[in-house]
Amino acid sequence: MYKIFFTLIFASLLNAEIVDGVAVVVKEKAITLYDVKKEMALSKVDAKQASDILIRKALEETEIQERKLSVTSEEVYEDIKATAQRNNMSVADFYEAVRNANGLSSTELKEKVEQKLLSQKLYSAISYSAMNPPSDAEVEEYYELHQDEFTHPSSFDVIINSAKDQERLQEKIDNPMFYSPEITTNEQVIPYDRISPELASLLEKTKVNNFSPIVPDGKGGFMSFYVKSVTSAKEGGVESARNQISNKIMEDQREMVLSDYFVRLRQNSDINIIRLP
Repeated sequence: MYKIFFTLIFASLLNAEIVDGVAVVVKEKAITLYDVKKEMALSKVDAKQASDILIRKALEETEIQERKLSVTSEEVYEDIKATAQRNNMSVADFYEAVRNANGLSSTELKEKVEQKLLSQKLYSAISYSAMNPPSDAEVEEYYELHQDEFTHPSSFDVIINSAKDQERLQEKIDNPMFYSPEITTNEQVIPYDRISPELASLLEKTKVNNFSPIVPDGKGGFMSFYVKSVTSAKEGGVESARNQISNKIMEDQREMVLSDYFVRLRQNSDINIIRLP
Protein backbone atom coordinates (compact mmCIF):
# COMPACT_ATOMS: atom_id res chain seq x y z
CA MET A 1 0.00 0.00 0.00
CA TYR A 2 2.70 2.48 1.05
CA LYS A 3 4.89 1.38 -1.84
CA ILE A 4 2.11 2.14 -4.33
CA PHE A 5 1.39 5.47 -2.61
CA PHE A 6 5.01 6.62 -2.79
CA THR A 7 5.29 5.39 -6.37
CA LEU A 8 2.30 7.54 -7.34
CA ILE A 9 3.76 10.57 -5.54
CA PHE A 10 7.11 10.08 -7.28
CA ALA A 11 5.45 9.72 -10.68
CA SER A 12 3.41 12.85 -10.04
CA LEU A 13 6.48 14.86 -9.04
CA LEU A 14 8.42 13.58 -12.06
CA ASN A 15 5.57 14.53 -14.39
CA ALA A 16 5.36 18.00 -12.80
CA GLU A 17 9.09 18.46 -13.33
CA ILE A 18 8.75 17.54 -17.00
CA VAL A 19 5.79 19.90 -17.46
CA ASP A 20 7.67 22.68 -15.66
CA GLY A 21 10.44 22.33 -18.26
CA VAL A 22 8.03 22.77 -21.19
CA ALA A 23 7.29 26.27 -22.41
CA VAL A 24 5.14 25.65 -25.50
CA VAL A 25 3.54 22.63 -27.15
CA VAL A 26 3.03 22.81 -30.92
CA LYS A 27 1.03 19.93 -32.38
CA GLU A 28 2.28 17.66 -29.58
CA LYS A 29 5.87 18.84 -30.14
CA ALA A 30 7.38 20.33 -26.97
CA ILE A 31 9.46 23.51 -26.90
CA THR A 32 11.32 23.73 -23.61
CA LEU A 33 12.19 26.71 -21.45
CA TYR A 34 15.82 25.96 -22.31
CA ASP A 35 14.99 26.23 -26.03
CA VAL A 36 13.35 29.61 -25.48
CA LYS A 37 16.25 30.95 -23.39
CA LYS A 38 18.75 29.74 -25.98
CA GLU A 39 16.82 31.47 -28.78
CA MET A 40 16.59 34.66 -26.71
CA ALA A 41 20.38 34.74 -26.37
CA LEU A 42 21.01 33.77 -29.98
CA SER A 43 18.59 36.22 -31.60
CA LYS A 44 18.81 38.88 -28.87
CA VAL A 45 15.03 39.06 -28.45
CA ASP A 46 12.59 38.80 -25.55
CA ALA A 47 10.80 35.61 -24.50
CA LYS A 48 7.66 36.35 -26.55
CA GLN A 49 9.63 36.95 -29.74
CA ALA A 50 11.82 33.89 -29.10
CA SER A 51 8.76 31.68 -28.61
CA ASP A 52 7.22 33.05 -31.83
CA ILE A 53 10.41 32.12 -33.73
CA LEU A 54 10.41 28.60 -32.28
CA ILE A 55 6.68 28.12 -32.96
CA ARG A 56 7.26 29.12 -36.59
CA LYS A 57 10.16 26.64 -36.83
CA ALA A 58 8.04 23.86 -35.34
CA LEU A 59 5.22 24.58 -37.81
CA GLU A 60 7.72 24.51 -40.68
CA GLU A 61 9.12 21.16 -39.53
CA THR A 62 5.60 19.73 -39.41
CA GLU A 63 4.83 21.04 -42.90
CA ILE A 64 8.07 19.57 -44.27
CA GLN A 65 7.19 16.17 -42.81
CA GLU A 66 3.59 16.25 -44.03
CA ARG A 67 4.67 17.27 -47.54
CA LYS A 68 7.38 14.55 -47.49
CA LEU A 69 10.08 17.00 -48.62
CA SER A 70 13.66 15.78 -48.60
CA VAL A 71 17.21 16.88 -49.45
CA THR A 72 19.97 14.62 -50.75
CA SER A 73 23.58 14.67 -49.55
CA GLU A 74 24.59 15.78 -53.06
CA GLU A 75 22.35 18.86 -52.79
CA VAL A 76 23.90 19.73 -49.43
CA TYR A 77 27.44 19.34 -50.79
CA GLU A 78 26.69 21.43 -53.91
CA ASP A 79 25.31 24.25 -51.75
CA ILE A 80 28.40 24.22 -49.52
CA LYS A 81 30.66 24.09 -52.59
CA ALA A 82 28.88 27.06 -54.19
CA THR A 83 29.16 29.09 -50.98
CA ALA A 84 32.87 28.27 -50.74
CA GLN A 85 33.44 29.31 -54.36
CA ARG A 86 31.65 32.64 -53.81
CA ASN A 87 34.18 33.32 -51.06
CA ASN A 88 37.13 32.16 -53.21
CA MET A 89 37.73 29.17 -50.94
CA SER A 90 38.04 25.43 -51.29
CA VAL A 91 35.45 23.30 -49.50
CA ALA A 92 38.09 22.20 -46.98
CA ASP A 93 39.10 25.80 -46.27
CA PHE A 94 35.43 26.76 -45.94
CA TYR A 95 34.85 24.03 -43.35
CA GLU A 96 37.87 25.31 -41.43
CA ALA A 97 36.70 28.93 -41.64
CA VAL A 98 33.24 28.01 -40.33
CA ARG A 99 34.79 25.98 -37.52
CA ASN A 100 37.00 28.93 -36.51
CA ALA A 101 34.22 31.51 -36.79
CA ASN A 102 31.25 29.63 -35.32
CA GLY A 103 32.64 26.49 -33.72
CA LEU A 104 30.59 24.29 -36.06
CA SER A 105 31.94 20.94 -37.19
CA SER A 106 31.50 19.88 -40.82
CA THR A 107 28.70 17.53 -39.73
CA GLU A 108 26.88 20.34 -37.89
CA LEU A 109 27.30 22.65 -40.89
CA LYS A 110 25.82 20.02 -43.20
CA GLU A 111 22.83 19.65 -40.88
CA LYS A 112 22.23 23.40 -40.94
CA VAL A 113 22.54 23.53 -44.74
CA GLU A 114 20.13 20.60 -45.04
CA GLN A 115 17.60 22.43 -42.88
CA LYS A 116 18.06 25.60 -44.94
CA LEU A 117 17.46 23.71 -48.20
CA LEU A 118 14.39 21.97 -46.76
CA SER A 119 12.99 25.36 -45.74
CA GLN A 120 13.67 26.73 -49.21
CA LYS A 121 11.80 23.82 -50.80
CA LEU A 122 8.90 24.36 -48.41
CA TYR A 123 8.78 28.10 -49.15
CA SER A 124 8.81 27.40 -52.90
CA ALA A 125 6.00 24.85 -52.56
CA ILE A 126 3.85 27.30 -50.58
CA SER A 127 4.46 30.43 -52.61
CA TYR A 128 4.98 29.21 -56.20
CA SER A 129 1.34 29.24 -57.34
CA ALA A 130 0.61 32.57 -55.60
CA MET A 131 3.37 34.61 -57.25
CA ASN A 132 3.58 36.40 -60.60
CA PRO A 133 6.59 38.09 -62.23
CA PRO A 134 6.38 41.91 -61.98
CA SER A 135 5.45 43.94 -65.05
CA ASP A 136 7.79 46.54 -66.57
CA ALA A 137 5.66 49.26 -65.01
CA GLU A 138 6.03 47.69 -61.56
CA VAL A 139 9.80 47.44 -61.98
CA GLU A 140 10.08 51.10 -63.03
CA GLU A 141 7.83 52.26 -60.19
CA TYR A 142 9.92 50.30 -57.66
CA TYR A 143 13.11 51.84 -59.06
CA GLU A 144 11.73 55.37 -58.73
CA LEU A 145 10.81 54.74 -55.10
CA HIS A 146 14.09 53.04 -54.15
CA GLN A 147 16.80 54.67 -56.29
CA ASP A 148 19.21 54.86 -53.35
CA GLU A 149 19.35 51.06 -53.22
CA PHE A 150 20.77 50.96 -56.75
CA THR A 151 23.48 53.58 -56.34
CA HIS A 152 26.90 52.24 -55.46
CA PRO A 153 30.61 53.23 -55.52
CA SER A 154 32.62 52.70 -58.69
CA SER A 155 35.68 51.32 -56.89
CA PHE A 156 37.54 51.05 -53.58
CA ASP A 157 41.18 52.04 -52.96
CA VAL A 158 42.31 49.56 -50.32
CA ILE A 159 45.31 48.02 -48.60
CA ILE A 160 44.84 44.28 -48.16
CA ASN A 161 46.51 42.99 -45.01
CA SER A 162 46.97 39.20 -44.94
CA ALA A 163 48.33 36.77 -42.36
CA LYS A 164 48.15 33.11 -41.44
CA ASP A 165 47.60 34.02 -37.78
CA GLN A 166 44.31 35.78 -37.07
CA GLU A 167 45.53 37.14 -33.72
CA ARG A 168 48.58 38.72 -35.33
CA LEU A 169 46.36 40.38 -37.92
CA GLN A 170 44.13 41.70 -35.12
CA GLU A 171 47.23 43.34 -33.58
CA LYS A 172 47.69 45.26 -36.84
CA ILE A 173 44.06 46.42 -36.76
CA ASP A 174 44.34 47.52 -33.14
CA ASN A 175 47.61 49.33 -33.82
CA PRO A 176 48.08 50.37 -37.49
CA MET A 177 51.75 51.22 -36.81
CA PHE A 178 52.40 47.61 -35.74
CA TYR A 179 54.83 45.75 -38.02
CA SER A 180 55.29 42.03 -38.37
CA PRO A 181 56.99 40.07 -41.17
CA GLU A 182 54.10 37.61 -40.83
CA ILE A 183 51.70 40.23 -42.23
CA THR A 184 51.79 40.99 -45.95
CA THR A 185 50.23 44.11 -47.48
CA ASN A 186 49.01 44.71 -51.00
CA GLU A 187 47.51 47.98 -52.21
CA GLN A 188 44.82 47.71 -54.87
CA VAL A 189 42.00 49.61 -56.53
CA ILE A 190 39.06 47.21 -56.57
CA PRO A 191 36.29 47.88 -59.15
CA TYR A 192 32.81 47.42 -57.70
CA ASP A 193 31.53 45.56 -60.76
CA ARG A 194 34.23 42.88 -60.56
CA ILE A 195 33.78 41.65 -57.02
CA SER A 196 31.27 39.38 -55.31
CA PRO A 197 28.19 40.88 -53.62
CA GLU A 198 29.55 39.68 -50.26
CA LEU A 199 32.85 41.55 -50.69
CA ALA A 200 31.09 44.63 -52.06
CA SER A 201 28.84 44.70 -49.00
CA LEU A 202 31.84 44.29 -46.67
CA LEU A 203 33.70 47.20 -48.27
CA GLU A 204 30.64 49.45 -48.43
CA LYS A 205 30.08 48.96 -44.70
CA THR A 206 33.71 49.82 -43.88
CA LYS A 207 34.34 53.52 -43.27
CA VAL A 208 37.18 55.31 -45.05
CA ASN A 209 40.46 55.15 -43.07
CA ASN A 210 39.25 52.08 -41.21
CA PHE A 211 39.88 48.34 -41.31
CA SER A 212 37.20 45.88 -42.32
CA PRO A 213 36.40 42.89 -40.09
CA ILE A 214 38.80 39.97 -40.51
CA VAL A 215 37.65 37.41 -43.09
CA PRO A 216 39.15 34.17 -44.49
CA ASP A 217 41.44 34.72 -47.48
CA GLY A 218 40.57 31.42 -49.19
CA LYS A 219 44.12 30.10 -48.74
CA GLY A 220 43.95 28.95 -45.15
CA GLY A 221 44.76 32.41 -43.77
CA PHE A 222 42.98 35.65 -42.99
CA MET A 223 42.76 39.18 -44.36
CA SER A 224 41.41 42.62 -43.56
CA PHE A 225 40.86 45.54 -45.94
CA TYR A 226 42.02 49.03 -44.97
CA VAL A 227 39.83 51.39 -47.01
CA LYS A 228 41.85 54.43 -48.11
CA SER A 229 39.20 56.01 -50.32
CA VAL A 230 36.02 55.32 -52.26
CA THR A 231 35.46 56.73 -55.75
CA SER A 232 32.37 58.75 -56.64
CA ALA A 233 29.00 57.02 -56.57
CA LYS A 234 27.65 55.48 -59.73
CA GLU A 235 24.01 55.19 -60.68
CA GLY A 236 23.34 52.48 -63.21
CA GLY A 237 19.76 53.35 -64.08
CA VAL A 238 16.70 51.13 -64.20
CA GLU A 239 17.93 48.97 -67.12
CA SER A 240 21.14 47.94 -65.35
CA ALA A 241 19.16 46.96 -62.26
CA ARG A 242 16.06 45.45 -63.91
CA ASN A 243 16.83 41.84 -62.95
CA GLN A 244 17.84 42.86 -59.42
CA ILE A 245 14.61 44.85 -58.98
CA SER A 246 12.49 42.01 -60.37
CA ASN A 247 14.10 39.57 -57.93
CA LYS A 248 13.52 41.99 -55.04
CA ILE A 249 9.83 42.40 -55.90
CA MET A 250 9.42 38.64 -56.16
CA GLU A 251 11.20 38.23 -52.82
CA ASP A 252 8.85 40.74 -51.19
CA GLN A 253 5.86 38.92 -52.70
CA ARG A 254 7.11 35.60 -51.38
CA GLU A 255 7.64 36.97 -47.87
CA MET A 256 4.08 38.31 -47.84
CA VAL A 257 2.64 35.01 -49.05
CA LEU A 258 4.66 33.02 -46.49
CA SER A 259 3.79 35.38 -43.66
CA ASP A 260 0.06 35.12 -44.42
CA TYR A 261 0.30 31.33 -44.78
CA PHE A 262 1.98 30.76 -41.42
CA VAL A 263 -0.32 33.22 -39.64
CA ARG A 264 -3.32 31.19 -40.82
CA LEU A 265 -1.54 27.91 -40.04
CA ARG A 266 -0.79 29.07 -36.50
CA GLN A 267 -4.39 30.15 -35.97
CA ASN A 268 -5.63 26.71 -37.05
CA SER A 269 -3.02 24.62 -35.21
CA ASP A 270 -3.09 23.13 -31.74
CA ILE A 271 -0.63 25.39 -29.87
CA ASN A 272 -0.49 25.54 -26.10
CA ILE A 273 1.73 28.18 -24.48
CA ILE A 274 2.31 26.87 -20.95
CA ARG A 275 4.72 29.48 -19.65
CA LEU A 276 7.68 31.59 -20.75
CA PRO A 277 10.90 32.50 -18.94
